[in-house]
Amino acid sequence: MTLEELVACDNAAQKMQMVTAAVEELLVAAQRQDRLTVGVYESAKLMNVDPDSVVLCLLAIDEEEEDDIALQIHFTLIQSFCCDNDINIVRVSGMQRLAQLLGEPAETQGTTEARDLHCLLVTNPHTDSWKSHGLVEVASYCEESRGNNQWVPYISLQER
Repeated sequence: MTLEELVACDNAAQKMQMVTAAVEELLVAAQRQDRLTVGVYESAKLMNVDPDSVVLCLLAIDEEEEDDIALQIHFTLIQSFCCDNDINIVRVSGMQRLAQLLGEPAETQGTTEARDLHCLLVTNPHTDSWKSHGLVEVASYCEESRGNNQWVPYISLQER
C-alpha cells in the first residue's frame, strides 16, 4: 500500500467517525426537541401528510434482520419516496446503540413493547429554521455520497 492510499484510508476512517458522531448528536437533539418520528408505519404516515417537513430518513437494520423480506420491501418503498421528495437517506446498523441513544429500556418488560427503530425521520417544520451542526454534517455526507454514486450511504453505530 502506498503512502497516498494509507492517507486516503485514514481520512475516510476519520470522516466516518465524524459522520457517526454527527448522526448520534442529531438523533439526541432531534428527540429532545420533538423532531424525531420513530417507526416504519409512523414515518410512512408523516411522509404522506407532510413530506416537506422531513429533512433526514435513517433506515436501521442489523445483519441478522437482512433476510426480513417485509422490512426490505418497506425500506425500498421509503427510499423511493425519499428520493422522489429530495429527502436525505442514511442506512444505519447498530440497533443496540440506536436504542441506547434514544433511551430505550435495555430489556422490555412483559407489558412494555419496544418501539420500532427501523425507520427514523428527522423533521424541521416550515415555520422553524432549526440548524443543527449534526444535520449539516450528515446532509453534507449524503450529498458527497451521491456525488460518488452511492445513493444511500451506510454508517455503523458502535456500542459503547
